[in-house]
Amino acid sequence: LSEEPPRALGDDLGAVWRGVKDSRDPYAGRWRDEVRRLQRATSDEPATALPDATAVGLVVALAFPERIARARVERPAPGERSPYLMASGTAAELAPGTALGALPWLAVAVADRPAGSPSARILHAAALDENTARLAGAPLLSTRAEVHWDTRRSEVVARRVDSLGAVELAEKPLTNPDRALVRTALLEGLTREGVSALLTFPSNLRERLAFLHAAIGDPWPDVSDAALLERAEEWLEPELSRARRRSDLARINTTDALQRLLPWASGQAGRLEELAPERITVPTGSKIRVDYSTDRPVLAVKLQELFGWKAAPALAGGRVPLTIHLLSPAGRPAAITGDLASFWHNGYPAVRADLRGRYPRHPWPEDPSTAEPTKRTNARK
Repeated sequence: LSEEPPRALGDDLGAVWRGVKDSRDPYAGRWRDEVRRLQRATSDEPATALPDATAVGLVVALAFPERIARARVERPAPGERSPYLMASGTAAELAPGTALGALPWLAVAVADRPAGSPSARILHAAALDENTARLAGAPLLSTRAEVHWDTRRSEVVARRVDSLGAVELAEKPLTNPDRALVRTALLEGLTREGVSALLTFPSNLRERLAFLHAAIGDPWPDVSDAALLERAEEWLEPELSRARRRSDLARINTTDALQRLLPWASGQAGRLEELAPERITVPTGSKIRVDYSTDRPVLAVKLQELFGWKAAPALAGGRVPLTIHLLSPAGRPAAITGDLASFWHNGYPAVRADLRGRYPRHPWPEDPSTAEPTKRTNARK
C-alpha cells in the first residue's frame, strides 16, 4: 500500500493482487520482492486462514480506518455507481470505468478530490464486509443518543445510533430521551417551521397585542414569530419542557401562555381591555367581536344595530379609529367607514335607497343618527 500500483491495473486492489502474483510485469517483480521482505519480517507471526478477498479488505481498512466507506444506495439502478460515505465524513464516488462494481462496503486506499467536486474520487480500494469493517475500525465505533427535529417528518426524532465514525450502522428508537434534548429539538422545529405553524392561537389575544405594539410600542410586547421564539423561556415555559412531540405543541394553551408577556410590572396589563377590547358593545347591547387581523381593527355589524350611534370608539387610547363594516340584513357588506357621523349624513341615503326595496321588513329611517337601534324586523301589518 505504500507504493501505489499502476493505474493501468485498475482500481480493485483484490484484482491487482491476484493479477501480479504470477505476472512478469516490472511492478509484479517489485511486488514479489516486497512480499519476501514482509514474510521474513513476520516469520514469527501465526498464519491466518482468511480468504484472500477478506484479507485484502482487512489490510486496507487497518491501514486507513478513516477511509472505510459504506454505500449510500444499497441497490443502485443498472449502470449507476452508488455514492459512498467514508468514516471520516467525506463523500466519495467510484471513478468512471471502475472494476469494483456496486459493493455495499469498501476499504479505500487512495482517493483524490478533483477541483470543484463535492466528492472524493476513489482510485484504489478493496471489497469489504461489515464485520471486517467493524473489526478494523473498532476505535471509531460509538453509540450515541440523538434527538433532533426532522424537517421531512416535521417531528421530533429520538433514536440510539451505532456508528463507525460518520457511517451509521444501526439505529433504534429512543424510548425515554433526555428532556433537555427534546426541548432543544422542539425549539429547532419552531425555528425552522415558525411559531405560527406549530402552535395554535385560538383566541385573538396575539392579534390584539400585535395591534398595541404597532400602535403604541413599549410596554406592549412584539409577538411576531421571531420575537416569540427569542423570548420562548419567558412565555412558553413550563409547557415547552413538558412537550415531547409536535402534537404536544399544538395542545399548549397559548392564550394563557401569552398572558406572561403582558406588562404586569408597569401596571399597564390591566388596560388591555380598554386599549384593545376583544368585543365592543353596540347600541342594541350586542357585544360584537373586533377583528384585529388587518392593519386597522374592524367591527362588522348589521347597520340597524348602530342607529343612534354618533361615533364609534377609537382604540389604543384614541390613536386608531375603528373601521366599521356596516352589514345588510343578510350579513353582506353594505358600506365601510371610519367616520360614522359622516356616513349617516353622506353615505347612508344611497345605501338606504339601494337596500330598503330588497329588505322591506327592516327599518330604514331617514335620520339613522336619532333612530332606535334594533336587531328585529318591522312588525307585520
